[in-house]
Amino acid sequence: MSLTPLETLQGNMGKGPELGFYVRIGKRIFDLLIAIPVFIILLPIMIVIGIIIKCDSRGTIIFKQKRAGLYGNPFTIYKFRTMTMGADRGFKLNIDQEKLDEFIFQSQDDGRITRVGAFLRRTSLDELPQLWNVIKGDMSLIGPRPEIFEVVYRYTDYHRQRLNVKPGITGLAQVMGRGELTLGETVEYDLKYIERLSFKEDIWILWHTIGVVFTGQGAR
Repeated sequence: MSLTPLETLQGNMGKGPELGFYVRIGKRIFDLLIAIPVFIILLPIMIVIGIIIKCDSRGTIIFKQKRAGLYGNPFTIYKFRTMTMGADRGFKLNIDQEKLDEFIFQSQDDGRITRVGAFLRRTSLDELPQLWNVIKGDMSLIGPRPEIFEVVYRYTDYHRQRLNVKPGITGLAQVMGRGELTLGETVEYDLKYIERLSFKEDIWILWHTIGVVFTGQGAR
């Protein structure tokens, strides 16, 4: 019996790095201490965003999609819908395996994005529902951004190293370039983050994320 792409991916995952106390325990505590109160505080704003999305275009408020989590395990990511309903149906990414590191996922000229969606992306407000992913334990506040499987199935051993930690709402790549980075540049930053992962590093990234969001740097 032939293996599914997901089974092949997980079978190719090598042994991850040795995890220290912060990564094993402290990081989860850090996530919950921030994500839970922030989720409660921002809940009224998220309700308002939901109403605006509903008034702007037909369709659901929350966009759900399967993404690759820790060690390539699938999980459902939550985002505010920024595209017209069903925009991803039948959509195929143009990915050249030979030029995988040059691939850039997002486009500024994507006609499927709604008027409200463009604003939500520019301000990163579309990512707020992922606080629930953090609370559930699927994601961390800080880490490599969770990738779609259409890209992950094309990963080499080098790229797969970024799956050795939980994906995050923000990360070093988002601070350093966000949507302007190629896949190769993103993975390079992600692996640097994993190599020096620490509480100090997470605080640094969280602080600089605030500046990136307010300036709209690298938003797509």
